[in-house]
Amino acid sequence: MTQKKNDLHRDTLAVREAVERSQYGENSEALYLTSGYVQPSAEAAARRFAGDEEGFTYGRYGNPTVASFEQRLAALEGAEACMSTASGMSAILMMCMGLLKAGDHVVCSHSMFGSTIKLIGTDLAKFGVESTFVSQTDVSAWQAAIKPTTKLLFAETPTNPLTEVCDIRALADIAHNAGALLCVDNCFATPALQLPMKLGADIVMHSGTKYLDGQGRVMAGALCASQELVTKSFLPVLKSAGMTLAPFNAWVVLKGLETLDIRMQAQSARALQLAQWLQDHPAVGRVHYPGLASHPQHSLAMAQQSGCGGAVLSFEVKADNAEQARARAFHVLDSLQVMSLSTNLGDTKTLMAHPASTSHGRLTEAQRQTAGVVQGLIRVAVGLEHLQDIQTDLDRGLLSL
Repeated sequence: MTQKKNDLHRDTLAVREAVERSQYGENSEALYLTSGYVQPSAEAAARRFAGDEEGFTYGRYGNPTVASFEQRLAALEGAEACMSTASGMSAILMMCMGLLKAGDHVVCSHSMFGSTIKLIGTDLAKFGVESTFVSQTDVSAWQAAIKPTTKLLFAETPTNPLTEVCDIRALADIAHNAGALLCVDNCFATPALQLPMKLGADIVMHSGTKYLDGQGRVMAGALCASQELVTKSFLPVLKSAGMTLAPFNAWVVLKGLETLDIRMQAQSARALQLAQWLQDHPAVGRVHYPGLASHPQHSLAMAQQSGCGGAVLSFEVKADNAEQARARAFHVLDSLQVMSLSTNLGDTKTLMAHPASTSHGRLTEAQRQTAGVVQGLIRVAVGLEHLQDIQTDLDRGLLSL
């Protein structure tokens, strides 16, 4: 009996899904480093460039290694197709350029990643795209923000850095009733924990720079969606604007997907233990982590995220005012001797950052306050080090405040 691809488990797809092997029979997926492709004939070249025949034509339009990554990620997300880009932010830009025009309206959470807020709220506004930012967790606020011109709802769950969780199915219903699409940024949970399309999302966005790579080596982005959206809305933008994913980067993230599930399980387990430890620490005022029962959306997170809180948490140091909070957060970070002070996340190494001055540094103070990104907040993307070593490194600064 021949086993069909659709019958395979996601763990198997994560290591097997790719373009067909070449005539050389390589077991590890090949890295194709080429900017162009020799065509069998002028007529075939014409058909391929016109999209009437399958075949690679030019490096900006596609590459076999890139196609392997796209096929594998689409399979893991349960999507018909995937279009990759050079970074997560370029994936968002490609989505907006493919779906929106002047006069269209977007609804987003005001708790999203700082660069996403700036891109949609400031940069796209120059071209006539309107936006409304609402509470991540208030479904009624999303509904109230809908206009006749609303074309897209864009949510990030859990959010960066406060790990707020939105109800994907409820937002999908709101979007579809308004004739709009829902995109979910799935960077924090990844398909190892969360499948937004099963809950009604139309598009799943990824920064492959994070957990899909998993070791902090390269940058990549992707949009998973229907074949129609990928072919008619995203591919034309890619061909014109050229936010193309490099083959080497695609190959690195492709191989990273093979260990995604076991990394997410191990790092999430450490994150839960660290969050529990921080919650009881005398120098910590508050811990944000969906895996904690104290998290406002804990039950929803457990239902949407396969009973797992993920590998990112954030916490606030105790302080009397914003100036003292910033100084104390800096002291904790400057006291690190083993863990890394870095604004990236998704690495096997534990990375810590001060969001108010880095990832959300370009926002106004009012925008940061609305998003809850206070000066005493520290984000921790938990890696694979021994838990005791992470705690000891943090304690060095926390106990000397």
